[in-house]
Amino acid sequence: MDHMKPAGFMGIVKALLANYRMVRVKPSLNLFLYHYLQKFKPIDLDGNLIIHSHLPPLNSKAYSRFVTEHLLRQSAGPSHAQIGLTNACPQNCLYCYNKNRRGQTMATAEILELIRRLKKMGVVWLGFTGGEPLLNKDIIEILESAGDDVTLKLFTTGCTLTKQLAADLRRAGLVYVSVSLDHWQERKHDEARRYPGAFQTALKAIEIFKGLGNVHLSVSSVLSRDMIRNGQVEEFLQFLIDLEVHEAWLSEAKPSVAAYWHKELVITEEERLKVCQLQDQYNQMGTITVNYLGHFEGREHFGCNAGHKMVYVDAFGELSPCVFTPMTFGNIREKSIETLFADMKRCFPSEGTCFINKNFELIHKYVRDDAIVSPEDSFALMREVQFEPRSRFFKLYYH
Repeated sequence: MDHMKPAGFMGIVKALLANYRMVRVKPSLNLFLYHYLQKFKPIDLDGNLIIHSHLPPLNSKAYSRFVTEHLLRQSAGPSHAQIGLTNACPQNCLYCYNKNRRGQTMATAEILELIRRLKKMGVVWLGFTGGEPLLNKDIIEILESAGDDVTLKLFTTGCTLTKQLAADLRRAGLVYVSVSLDHWQERKHDEARRYPGAFQTALKAIEIFKGLGNVHLSVSSVLSRDMIRNGQVEEFLQFLIDLEVHEAWLSEAKPSVAAYWHKELVITEEERLKVCQLQDQYNQMGTITVNYLGHFEGREHFGCNAGHKMVYVDAFGELSPCVFTPMTFGNIREKSIETLFADMKRCFPSEGTCFINKNFELIHKYVRDDAIVSPEDSFALMREVQFEPRSRFFKLYYH
C-alpha cells in the first residue's frame, strides 16, 4: 500500500518521546509497555504510527489522552467502547453475539450524545459495530461528531460499501476498519455467515479500502476451535498475507449464544496460548500484524477489560461489559451512562481470563425467553462470579 512504510524502533522511540508525559508514568508500567510494544513491527501509515488496531496510533491525540487520562490520572472511566449503530444485518451468523438483543433503536441524536459522554468519561478508542453499521444512514455524521482526539474503528461485513462511501468514511475520521472474513474457502465462509455471497462481498470491500491507501485495514476473523486444534490458523494467515491487508484481527468463537454453550466448543488455555505463540511468531516476521484478542486480553498482558475499561452500548441503548457478553446493566435512556457504568464497574474488578469464556454456564442459568440477561439478573449473576487474579498490567497499574 502506497501510504505505508515500516516505522522501525526509532519511530516508536520518537513517538513515545513526543508524549512527554510518559516520563511521569511509573517505571514499572513504562517497562511493561516497552516489552509489549517490542512484540510488534510498527508501521507508519499516512503519518499514523500504528502498533495494532486495538490501540490508538502512538503519535495521535487519542494516545496522548490515553497517557494523560489513564496511565497518569488513572481515570475511573473506560478507555475503550463499542457502539452498535444498528442491529439490522443481511447476514445471519450462527455465533452472532447480538442475536438476542432487541428494543427501540437509538436515534442519531442519542448516539451523538452517547459519544460525547463516553469521551468525557475517558474513552480514547471507539468501535462501531452492529448488525451491519453501514446500514445506518447517518454513519458519516456520527463519525464526524467524534473529533480527532479519539481513534475510530469500523467493523463491517462490507455489505452496501461503495468506493464513495469508503472515501467519505475516511474523511469523516475513520482510522481503522475490520472486514469480516472467517475462512479462506468461499463455501465455508458463506455457510458460517448463512449468506450466499458473503465471501465475495468481503473481498470487494477489502479491495475498496486498499484502494484508499490511507486507512488501516484488517480482516476480523472468528476462529472455530477446530481451526485452532487442526493447525489451520497458519493456512488462514497465509491467505490474509496474500490479500495484503495490514492486520489479522482474530478472536475465537465465543459462547455468547445458546448454540455455543458447550464446553467442547470453548477453547482451552493451552489452545489460547497456541494462538498467542503464533501471533508472536508472525509479528516478528513482519509480513502481517497478527492481533489476537486472547493475546491482548491474556493474564500476561492487559487481561479481560470487560465492564472495567471496555464497555458496549448496543443499538438499543443497553449497556453491556463487552460485545460478547449477553447481559445488560441498564439502558442509557433510563439512567445516565455515567451512573450505569459506575454500577457495572463495581462488579468487574478486571481479571486475566476472558469473562464470557469462563462464565458462559452462569449466563445460561440466567437467560430467560431467548433474551439477554436483564439488569436485575445481571447483578444477581455477578454475585456468583469468582474472579481470578488481575492481569500483569493491572497488577502494576493499581499497585
